[in-house]
Amino acid sequence: MVPRPEPALGGSLADVDRPDAPLAVRLRPRTIDEIVGQQHLLGAGAPLRRLASGEAAMSVFLWGPPGVGKTTIASVVSRSNAAKFVEISAVTAGVKEVRAVLETARRDLARGQKTVLFVDEVHRFSKAQQDVLLPAVENRIVTLIAATTENPSFSVISPLLSRSLLLTLKPLSAADIDVLIDRALSDARGVHPSAGGDFTLTEDARSTIRQLAGGDARRVLTYLEEAAAGAEAIGSDTIDTAVVEQAVDRAAVRYDKGGDEHYDVTSAFIKSVRGSDVDAALHYLARMISAGEDPRFIARRLIILASEDIGTADSSILPLCVATAQAVQLIGMPEARINLAHATVACAMAPKSNAAYLALDRATADVAAGKSGVVPPHLRDAHYPGAKGLGHGKGYRYAHDHPHGVARQQYLPDSLAGARYYEPTDHGQEAALQQRLTSLQRLLGRNED
Repeated sequence: MVPRPEPALGGSLADVDRPDAPLAVRLRPRTIDEIVGQQHLLGAGAPLRRLASGEAAMSVFLWGPPGVGKTTIASVVSRSNAAKFVEISAVTAGVKEVRAVLETARRDLARGQKTVLFVDEVHRFSKAQQDVLLPAVENRIVTLIAATTENPSFSVISPLLSRSLLLTLKPLSAADIDVLIDRALSDARGVHPSAGGDFTLTEDARSTIRQLAGGDARRVLTYLEEAAAGAEAIGSDTIDTAVVEQAVDRAAVRYDKGGDEHYDVTSAFIKSVRGSDVDAALHYLARMISAGEDPRFIARRLIILASEDIGTADSSILPLCVATAQAVQLIGMPEARINLAHATVACAMAPKSNAAYLALDRATADVAAGKSGVVPPHLRDAHYPGAKGLGHGKGYRYAHDHPHGVARQQYLPDSLAGARYYEPTDHGQEAALQQRLTSLQRLLGRNED
């Protein structure tokens, strides 16, 4: 007989079998084969399948955005594994509670009873709390399943992470969401009119739920449950788009993550930032966020734009955008939307220049045209035996030995001696760089041609 889970210390798996529990709880998979999505982790012989069957005793960290199945996987393990299952929440459990759980697990193990410990929101544990877990994980007093929405590389101590397997969960695809919706409409634990029968979900309403859910299974089921209640309240067993919109108290966002609208909105966002229209940029940012766009995708686009469209007109924007991408990883949604807004406003307001980008294009075009030439002998590596005999490094002038730290000598190959690639604008910091470049060219003797 499989032991029932121990009472949870503030966890989300406690008291889940009530008939009035939310749909997302009632419909939670009971076996590993009922899990929707994450097939990259659930194939034959995969770690999660072996963990659920009791074949493996490894500790795992489940990292992914909300609503992708972290708690569900723990629930499945609690039902299928012969070990005793204990859940604690990092929000409510302190060091004292963690020590008590581990001490009980140690005594149980001495009697041959293994323990699976599920820690929800493990990123909220302090270093001291994580240190308490370390010996128990290292000595396999417990098999740890830890769930987090934050990158464990930043939020979990290295010794604990190195003794565990890190598994990355993905947002649900459109096909996964359809499976979930169909199950909710047909399963006995799903949504049904009080008069009996089944609800009918229109295709437009299904599409709306997909768009609003953003790959989050919990959102899918919450929206569907509320929409079913709304339909029944008006005496209907049909759930259409209007009912869904009213149920979630928000307008449906016309945004298809797999179609033209996705690319159109993304394009409009980038072009608005490039065009310095901060209000338009924020509008398209809000549309992407409301549609459930991956915030990491938005952050990556801003990093590219920071160099492509702002560049040396304001070089501080690139590290700001990189920091924004890190913040998105560390914090997650919904709070990370604030970081994205910060970066979007900064990018839109910054002076613009694509001079560095165009300079590389010009240099690349010369290389592609065969204008590479040979490296001048005085610039070649002279450190290996025999190099000096070949004339490598002979006549090289060390920049720091010369006025202004600039040594006049030829740096480009002979065939490109007069080439000019970087042409700064007079925008922002590049106005000063333009003056600096003129001075450098004079010191290098390159404006004497």
